[in-house]
Amino acid sequence: MKSIDIFYQGEGIGEIAHIEIEPDVAFADLKTILIEKHGAAHGTLLFLEDEDEPLDESILIKDRASPKGLKVHVHHCRHVEVTVTFNGETVEHRFPPSATVARVKRWAAEKKFGMSEDEAGEHVLQIAGTHDRPAPGMHIGSLTEGKICNLAFDLVPDERVNGAAEYFA
Repeated sequence: MKSIDIFYQGEGIGEIAHIEIEPDVAFADLKTILIEKHGAAHGTLLFLEDEDEPLDESILIKDRASPKGLKVHVHHCRHVEVTVTFNGETVEHRFPPSATVARVKRWAAEKKFGMSEDEAGEHVLQIAGTHDRPAPGMHIGSLTEGKICNLAFDLVPDERVNGAAEYFA
């Protein structure tokens, strides 16, 4: 069997990273490789993207992989306490660090603030106190700093430029 593509994010890992690994390797071995490569703490947990519980590290990678590979998150936090503020109202929820920004936005905009899917599509999450608007596929654990297991967002209108560009000769 050919190697499996592992795309991963985590604390202290700025961009999505990639590694190829043999299918008969256990997640514990993957964790060791990532700890050595990025200097993560030995108490680090592995999550599959958007799964709420850490991986059972005795499972073989091939048992969870799809033909497209795996999306993994490595983090010391079991949960990230997330707050989202919109129109002066703040809501809170615990997410796994492997939750995507898109998942958090859907929860906040549609479930908590009662927006329709179309209305939610006109808004983005922005890290509170900044102008940073992380990509929808970014894992929220990648946005935490140090040993802090919380994150604050503002739900803001997406700034889109409508109309065609004008060209001057």
